[in-house]
Amino acid sequence: MKTKLILAGTMLACLLLQCSLMPAISIASITPNLMIVFTVSFGLMRGKRSGMILGFICGLLTDLMIPGLFVGLRAFVYMYIGYFCGYCYRIFYDDDIKMPVILTAAGDLVYGIAFYATQFMLRGRIQFFFYLRRVILPEMVYTILMTFVFYRLFLLLNRQLEKMDKRSVGSFV
Repeated sequence: MKTKLILAGTMLACLLLQCSLMPAISIASITPNLMIVFTVSFGLMRGKRSGMILGFICGLLTDLMIPGLFVGLRAFVYMYIGYFCGYCYRIFYDDDIKMPVILTAAGDLVYGIAFYATQFMLRGRIQFFFYLRRVILPEMVYTILMTFVFYRLFLLLNRQLEKMDKRSVGSFV
């Protein structure tokens, strides 16, 4: 229970940073997507089920905080990003930053394409390569830079949570 509360608090802190600090450090109105970094990181560190649940909740909270055309779109996309990142749970080494960076880039690319398809293409704006060059790729690069900063923090937090879980299981035996 304590682990779930700490993860919820971390998620809320990331959401607040996403809605308050990230727009303040935007470059050419491009902001990094900290919620994708959170979803990918904990999907990798905790597996498919946790990644899917955390991704869905992150997306739903983001949908509620940042207005968009469809409520639930981010929840759906983040849920799948977390689920597919959870597939790498068994094969990735915690201290190696390459896998989180690659999966964050892929997740942000999928998010950008899904967002383009629902927000712009349905309105008749079909300049995909313009949107890809001006919005999706710069946001992906900026999100990757934030991954280098926040992944280490999430890794330290996850290690502490795993130690707490092992201690609490060991106290019952």
